Formats: sequence, C-alpha cells, structure tokens
Amino acid sequence: MPAIIVMALSISLIVTILEILNGFINTDKDKIKMAKTFNSTKLQILTKIVIPANISTFINSLKVNIGLSLVGVISGEFLVSKAGLGYLIVYGGQVFKLDLVMASVIILALISAIMYQAVVIVEKAVQKTHKFV
Repeated sequence: MPAIIVMALSISLIVTILEILNGFINTDKDKIKMAKTFNSTKLQILTKIVIPANISTFINSLKVNIGLSLVGVISGEFLVSKAGLGYLIVYGGQVFKLDLVMASVIILALISAIMYQAVVIVEKAVQKTHKFV
C-alpha cells in the first residue's frame, strides 16, 4: 500500500509545486509593492494578497491532480498490488479478458468524473463567497 501512495504523490506533487510557484510569481507586483509601503509583514502579504489571488490556481491544480493521482495509484497497483483496479487491468490483459479491462477503465473514468465534479462544485461555492480581484 505505501508504494501506491508514493506513486500517486510523486506523480502529482511536482506538477502541483510548479503550478503553484508560477501562480505565486505572477501575483500582481503593484499590490505587493503597495502593501510593502504600508509596512505589511511577509505573512500579511502572503495571507492578504498572494493566497487570495491564487485561489483559482489552487482549484485548477486540484482538477489536474485528480487525473494524475489516479494514474499514480493505478501505476502503483500495476507494480505491487494483488487487488484493485490496476490489478484487474493487468490480470485481464494477461488472461485475455477484455471485459475486466474495460470495466476497470470505465470505473476509473466514472471515479475521476465524480471527483472532478466535486471540485467544480467547491470552485463555484468559493467563487460565490469570495470576490476575486
């Protein structure tokens, strides 16, 4: 089980770090400069300007990571598991049972669609409560 978690994390973590870093770098420099002129601390700049400006980046990162994490989990199951959808895909391919392979792929597609829609619902709720500048 730990190998599966490591695969999921390693696949999605690098993409997430780069995407969030890019969002932080592209935060409006004028707003940060204005906050510095009012003697804001680094923590205040982070919590009041940088993070609110990048909430959409966080949500987009979640959307991307749904697929990447599932790929990582399935890849981990390919390698070490004796159960799960990845195991069914490998087993179905080895014994030439296309119905097992296709059923597993369809289940994965449904899981990812449901998870994606959950993130979309969270995104709409956040957008209603926060006005992005």
